[in-house]
Amino acid sequence: SRGRAFAGYLLMAGATVLSAGPLLTRTEQAAAETALAGILVTIGLGLAGPVVVGRISRTLARRLPAGVSAPTWLAVANSRGYALRVAGAVTTLAMTVVFTLTYALTQTTVLKATSEDVESATRAQFTMTAPGLGGLPDGLASAVRATPGVRAAAPVTTTTVIWTYKMLGDDATDHHSAPILTPAAPSVLDLGVRSGDLADLTGATVAVDAEAARSRRVSVGGTVRLVLGDGTPVDARVVAIYSRGLGFGPVAISRDLAAGHTTTGLDQSLLIRTDGSDAAARGLAALASSRPGLALGRADGAPDGAYGVPPELWINIAVLAVLLGYLLLGIANKLVASTVQRRHEIAALQLIGATPGQIRSMMRREAALICVVALGTGLLLSVVPLVLLSAGFLHRPWPAGPLWLFPAIATVVAGLAFLTMEVPTRRALRTPPAQALTRA
Repeated sequence: SRGRAFAGYLLMAGATVLSAGPLLTRTEQAAAETALAGILVTIGLGLAGPVVVGRISRTLARRLPAGVSAPTWLAVANSRGYALRVAGAVTTLAMTVVFTLTYALTQTTVLKATSEDVESATRAQFTMTAPGLGGLPDGLASAVRATPGVRAAAPVTTTTVIWTYKMLGDDATDHHSAPILTPAAPSVLDLGVRSGDLADLTGATVAVDAEAARSRRVSVGGTVRLVLGDGTPVDARVVAIYSRGLGFGPVAISRDLAAGHTTTGLDQSLLIRTDGSDAAARGLAALASSRPGLALGRADGAPDGAYGVPPELWINIAVLAVLLGYLLLGIANKLVASTVQRRHEIAALQLIGATPGQIRSMMRREAALICVVALGTGLLLSVVPLVLLSAGFLHRPWPAGPLWLFPAIATVVAGLAFLTMEVPTRRALRTPPAQALTRA
């Protein structure tokens, strides 16, 4: 009905507005709106699907050449005459495309933006760690700074904090991974400070990401309430606001504030900035080899063990695979049942002279039409949310992700559509038409 179609169009328009969130705020919460917009736009397609498919099939019917083959004419006529049935198949297959593209590419785009944030912020060329010792030994930073060619060295550690704040008048809490920084951090890291100074990270102080500061109404000189990794509540003064929160989290705490509240009390890594000479690299390598347990590596984005691929991403991928498999199974069952219900139609076509080959050809053309409309619609509905996400996070109109993703989805959708229509059709053709028509 027109009312149902209007509701579908309205829902798709609302999903488009919702997907503009990444343009307004560059946070993981805004990125989640892209995946949500994909789900809403699919629901809208389900409501408006019969009208959309009907218009497409009518357009195809008007433009069919006069000498078109009988199977092609029948396939288009069936799509026009049974728009609701075809729309059900198109909507479910398009849902697979939209769900996979928006969910998967949202994850990869956010991961790429996070990696770019960290890479842009890292001014150091080397990182020194002690994975077998549980932390860096005391005095290592001074020895590194004394190495010829070393311009700066600063320790960087990570911890977990719980941030308590007011949201709409109520208390809200979020847990975050937070870097532990010293006043020397600006010499090896550029967090994109907008106000304040990271050099003031002494005592009970923190630096806050600009997006978190805006949403939680925090400014330089203000106070935030945190719970440290060992459960100790603290009040800390904000000394800086930075812009690269996607890569470094919404809050960075001072080394003094974290002292006595971490597992080992030792630094995890040491970021080292040199003059770029080979002599400096050789000197650092010699220092690392002279002390058992030390490891020297390239600081090509993040300290070892920090800001890498989060475990949550692999969990999300596993959840996506399970949900997609369940969704495909349901779609396959629906398409098979829909094709089986057409056994009377297949029998009637045989009785008026259609050959089994023509019927199979008709069904294949219907499957091809469903595939083209589902893939085209799914891709079209995914474009707007993903373009807005990419513009907000990567400052370009295309998302980050594997190039093979859409071809893989297209292969799965095409294979599913053809198999679920081909196999039941062949089974129906084995039954004599007169016998098929007499069955209930």
